[in-house]
Amino acid sequence: MTTEPPAARRPRRHFSMIRTFVLADFVTLGNGFAGAGAILSAMQFLASGDKGWLWLAFGLMPMALLLDFLDGRIARWRFKKSPLGADLDSLADVISFGMAPAALAFAVGLRGGLDVAALLYFVACGISRLARFNVTSAELADDTGKVKYFEGTPIPTSLALVMVLAVATWKDRIGADLLGGVWELGPVVLHPLALLYVASGSAMISKTLRIPKI
Repeated sequence: MTTEPPAARRPRRHFSMIRTFVLADFVTLGNGFAGAGAILSAMQFLASGDKGWLWLAFGLMPMALLLDFLDGRIARWRFKKSPLGADLDSLADVISFGMAPAALAFAVGLRGGLDVAALLYFVACGISRLARFNVTSAELADDTGKVKYFEGTPIPTSLALVMVLAVATWKDRIGADLLGGVWELGPVVLHPLALLYVASGSAMISKTLRIPKI
């Protein structure tokens, strides 16, 4: 009489992780793909100087936001919880709403030493904000399991910064003629536009700002 081998000794199934994905997870991946595409498009703009790549990057950002909005709705509609959902969503958001806006800012002209420091601060705030949300979401949830409010501004609000960059591009105020001008502070330079990234990052990690979750 043969017995089934213990679970620990059973051969591992190929692509077992993908088999755990639900529909919402694939939508979340689409969000990450859009953000990564925006970063690569910004890099291609720097390599070629073709503004078409920059506009493609700007166009991918609303797509990322739409997919970020849809994944939660689909998850609730399908009534099937994903074991990867929360972490996958946070990682995709870091790419789309943290790194992509920073990469776009660098591409349009925020390349001074203090500019780069401001962009790194912004990305660090986005990562910290998402980590805090994952840790505290259970405490902030009501009886139905829905989070009542955000502590600090949600990271997708960084699309407001992208809109400013798009306006600057439309007005041909990028590069050496970047919108807002430049301040020379000794051996380093700072574009005032970078301060918007500092303000956005600080708002994301604020404990006093409470934004109702729709």
